[in-house]
Amino acid sequence: MKTSVFIASSLDGFIAREDGNLDWLMARTPTEGDTGYDAFMAGIDVIVMGRYTFETVLGFEDWPYEGKRVVVLSRMLDDLPASLAGKVALHPGPVRALYDALAASGCQGLYVDGGQTVQSFIREDLVDELTITTIPVLLGRGIPLFGHTGHDIPLRHTGTRQLPGGLVQDTYATRLIG
Repeated sequence: MKTSVFIASSLDGFIAREDGNLDWLMARTPTEGDTGYDAFMAGIDVIVMGRYTFETVLGFEDWPYEGKRVVVLSRMLDDLPASLAGKVALHPGPVRALYDALAASGCQGLYVDGGQTVQSFIREDLVDELTITTIPVLLGRGIPLFGHTGHDIPLRHTGTRQLPGGLVQDTYATRLIG
């Protein structure tokens, strides 16, 4: 199973403001042009996100993950909106147990989203590929993309793309061979 992160970050490494607000991202994300997201999603079977990311996505006008299985990693949520029955499942963790269960179920492509969830998967060495789109803005503070990992994680740079609006997208493999 290939486990991937596809995420945007400010130039100073934040994925959201301290309160989770993404206004800075929405204001600077190009509405036209290929960011690679659609091609990325074509290879994804399951999306795993944390509660905060899930609550942010619930505020979107349309459900963005139609046709994809979504798992919300949370010990706090008890139930889900009726409109998402059969589309979203809850899992209390730990991430290793969820990862093993998804691998055993035949998942081939796993997309990990949300700051704490990404950090948890990285700490457990469960991420194969990181695609980070850097937005040309300095926030000064906010929710960091990377937290304490507990150990060094060597990466292999596999590509860079310049996107409209001055965005730069870098992709890294976490496995140094291959």
